[in-house]
Amino acid sequence: MSTKVGLVTGASRGIGKAIAVHLARAGFDVAVSARTVVEGEEREHSSTIKKSDTRPLPGSLESTAALIAEEGRRALAVPADLTERATLVAAVEQVLGEWGRIDLLVNNGRYIGPGHMDVFLDTPIELFEKHLEANVIGPLVLTKLVLPGMLERGEGIIVNVTTGAVHMDPRALPGSGGWGLAYPLSKAALHKVVGSLHVELSGRGIRAYNVDPGFVATERMALDKGLGFDAAAAAPPDVVGAAVAWLATDPDAIGLAGTTLQAQQLTADKGLVPGFAAPVRNPG
Repeated sequence: MSTKVGLVTGASRGIGKAIAVHLARAGFDVAVSARTVVEGEEREHSSTIKKSDTRPLPGSLESTAALIAEEGRRALAVPADLTERATLVAAVEQVLGEWGRIDLLVNNGRYIGPGHMDVFLDTPIELFEKHLEANVIGPLVLTKLVLPGMLERGEGIIVNVTTGAVHMDPRALPGSGGWGLAYPLSKAALHKVVGSLHVELSGRGIRAYNVDPGFVATERMALDKGLGFDAAAAAPPDVVGAAVAWLATDPDAIGLAGTTLQAQQLTADKGLVPGFAAPVRNPG
């Protein structure tokens, strides 16, 4: 039997990197996608139109691929930008061309840039469009591309990383412990995809899940002290990585297809990460 292949977006750092490493640990060969290929690249990652921030963020496809290799699995870096559809097509074609299959797609990447922490009146419509392109259309493009092979084999898994912000309103202004409208608006649209995929394709071997990571400490959060969140109080990304790997490999996960899983609760309940025993409450 061929080794299973996973494709994880937003895998240069944070939650995506953790998911990729845990999938490798679970026996997957893993293709990783993001914009940052090597350490030290400068890209705009400010959350607000009020300032620019191009300081290099820790993490890269190169470093994530090295961690996958340390787990004894094959790694393939396929750079792509979720706002540029042609790069997504090229990324999937590269994975299929070199490895011949994609058994698991994890839509973890999201729009990074201004508009995420801006109030509605300050947010240009084009930034709403960028959020929707990266957080909704990009994942739909990738899902369309991987499904034919999955359906031909009669099995496949789609995991969409969602957020608790789709269910609750912020209790503070963006950048002061709350968030702007563009982020939950786009994530709410992505959140609805799994239910439809389950109804349409579960009978043909396709499993789809939403995974809510909860409040998680990332490299970007640690670098930007001005978002109004306490990174020290957040859960480690490994908690989400372990939850996704469990969904991809444990027979008990089959009955949960079509639902939204709280990654931290799942990891705590199953004892997937030693020492992690309780979910961290989402701020807001």
